[in-house]
Amino acid sequence: MNTSKEISRTALLRRGFALEYATLGWNVIGIVVLAVAAIAARSVALAGFGLDSLIEIGASTVVIWELSGTGEDRQRRALRLIGGAFALLALYLAVQSTVVLAVGSQPHHSPLGIAWTAVTAAVMFTLAAGKTRTGAALDNPVLKTEGKVTFIDGVLAAAVMLGLTLNSLFGLWWADPLVGYVVLFYAVREAREIFSGHH
Repeated sequence: MNTSKEISRTALLRRGFALEYATLGWNVIGIVVLAVAAIAARSVALAGFGLDSLIEIGASTVVIWELSGTGEDRQRRALRLIGGAFALLALYLAVQSTVVLAVGSQPHHSPLGIAWTAVTAAVMFTLAAGKTRTGAALDNPVLKTEGKVTFIDGVLAAAVMLGLTLNSLFGLWWADPLVGYVVLFYAVREAREIFSGHH
């Protein structure tokens, strides 16, 4: 029975590592794609989403480190680091959304940006669901919590895509920063829960 449980846990750990490496790989490629799209469209939102990808890379690296070891102290430190990632994301969203609204920055039409953020949203939602299920099966709060970071990454990708699309079709350049404030609220709530010990 114990051997069977150990085999199952080993398989779940492999899945957890695979999900994190897939997230890392996607975001590393994404930084390059987003840089090209942001420069071409002069888009603050796309440039900011590139920063969010860096935060996601950091969060995935933390989980890979945590899955490689054991102990509650290691889990607590990993959760604090992920909480820090949520706080950084909230700070980025607050600054970016406010600056875009204040300056009235209107990006050019960006087919590459729209396509990449649409696909990224689908990929991140899929990875987030996998991390949540795997984290629950492993009873690993770090993997489950980082799944929420990935989910927010997907929501943010969808928000940027929506903003770019509405700007291209109707000239509604302010749609993206407004959605950014909604995601900001969610990020602040998650950071507060982590640091208060509710996870």
